Amino acid sequence: MSSEAKTLATGLSPLPTPYPKLADNVLDLFSLKGKVASVTGSSTGIGYCVAEAFCQAGADVAIWYNSHSSEEKAAALSKKYGVKCRAYKVQITDPDDVERAVKTIKDDFGGKIDIFVANAGVPWTAGPLIDPPDHKEWNKVVNLDLNGVYYCCKAIGRVFKEQGFGSLVMTASMSGHIVNIPQMQACYNAVKSAVIHLGKSLAVEWSGFARVNTVSPGYIATEISDFIPKETKAKWWSMIPMGREGLPQELVAAYLYFASDASTYTTGSDLKVDGGYCAP
Repeated sequence: MSSEAKTLATGLSPLPTPYPKLADNVLDLFSLKGKVASVTGSSTGIGYCVAEAFCQAGADVAIWYNSHSSEEKAAALSKKYGVKCRAYKVQITDPDDVERAVKTIKDDFGGKIDIFVANAGVPWTAGPLIDPPDHKEWNKVVNLDLNGVYYCCKAIGRVFKEQGFGSLVMTASMSGHIVNIPQMQACYNAVKSAVIHLGKSLAVEWSGFARVNTVSPGYIATEISDFIPKETKAKWWSMIPMGREGLPQELVAAYLYFASDASTYTTGSDLKVDGGYCAP
């Protein structure tokens, strides 16, 4: 056996591994200038807010959408922030379409992708697990919220390995840590728990070439939650130590941290942004 220490994850690099070259100013560490970011499910809601935040930080951004056309939004972001921003229609549950999109975006943005945010997802709205008459709702949520994330990981992971760098951020949920009430959503809770552990597992598998982290939002006030009855939201507020939903602006900095050089020593982490919901 060689006397040279090897890393458990890669079996290749001698220890200690080299340090990154970092900016001296802490604010510069959060800059995304010169970086290319790809954000799924970014036509509305949290995903769009993340995409806009990345543009504000100087990144060129690929917006992924399915049913809500986003070409005009991408053009508006490009004009407002002076970055390159394009929209791509992708069926996240089709692995071939995901592979095609990743390849196209890499080619369109100069041959690299620095940051990938796997954010696309849908809620469970069918009530208690045993109520639906068939498996359609279960399969719908699992296919989009878990299988879709897996397809994205598979595609972008190969890009990251080839180029030797990258940051993957996955949108999990506080529902992956606790059981929400009063709504019954066992499927969603289970899927988001799986996403968190997938992130931890990939952080180890990819430690030689990329970082992987997850963000677990609590209740965030976006148009996606407008359908929730006020009575249900009142119950939520009573269980959140801060007594309210969060604003998107209070969430996006978590994604910026994981995407930027401010987090070069952070991988396999999950950051809860939930107003303290999971604390008690």
